[in-house]
Amino acid sequence: MPVEHLDRGAHPDAVAEMLARDGCVVIDGLEKKATFDRIREELGPHFAANQPGRDDFTGEHTLRTGALIARSPASHAVIQNPLVLQTTDRVLADATSYHIHLTQVIAIGPGESPQPIHRDQWAFDFFPFPKGYEVQCNTLWAMTDFTEENGATRVVVGSQADPDRKRFSLGQTEPAEMEAGAVLLYTGAIYHGGGPNQSEATRYGMNVTYARSWLRQEENQYLSVPRKVARDLPEPLLRLMGYQRGAYALGYIDDLRDPIRALDRGAEGRGNFGDLQSVPEEVR
Repeated sequence: MPVEHLDRGAHPDAVAEMLARDGCVVIDGLEKKATFDRIREELGPHFAANQPGRDDFTGEHTLRTGALIARSPASHAVIQNPLVLQTTDRVLADATSYHIHLTQVIAIGPGESPQPIHRDQWAFDFFPFPKGYEVQCNTLWAMTDFTEENGATRVVVGSQADPDRKRFSLGQTEPAEMEAGAVLLYTGAIYHGGGPNQSEATRYGMNVTYARSWLRQEENQYLSVPRKVARDLPEPLLRLMGYQRGAYALGYIDDLRDPIRALDRGAEGRGNFGDLQSVPEEVR
């Protein structure tokens, strides 16, 4: 079954419904290619300093660089794309909050072999989450065109309902082909993996994932983004990075203060649990 495509005007309800059905969907033309060209330019020095992976998962012909919020101002708008966040609101609707799990640009070079097919939620120590309980809503932005030849991400459409630790061959997957500026949204439970690059060009993709706030981040945003940078970021982005409580009482600082107060941005911190409007009625 091929990966379905929606246009940039799709309603988040429709996107979330597609994710519930297939576990993945492509939104065409959601960002401008020029934005990704700028991100690549900003990350150029970091790619130049990096080394390829050392195994078939990280890719011996693949370069990766993270800490996008600190290193690439142009990435901020993409990370906060309204349709993506509104869709994530729906996919993780029963979560008190969610945060950024990781930010990373992946450059799959010519000659790369296929990545093992996996679930992103295996990052949580392979914990067997109940079927249908989504813990992540993920994005892979096409910074360059994604084709089957150059290593488009391979997905097993509908596999979010399959048993855990299942094995798939490359022939059982579909390439998520899309033009630069499009985005593949997929859940943490969908089986997928980077495709083999049989072209002469490098395939660039920007991977930004969002997870329930009570789960540890794969990329530690508090250390990846220096405090001197974080202090000048807008509050919505800071809270998305994790400067907020993960549930009723997870992640506060010292005297039960809002964690965003740790940045000393001039606002007075609140005692107790802050805004009681966010506290469930049963524990007020």
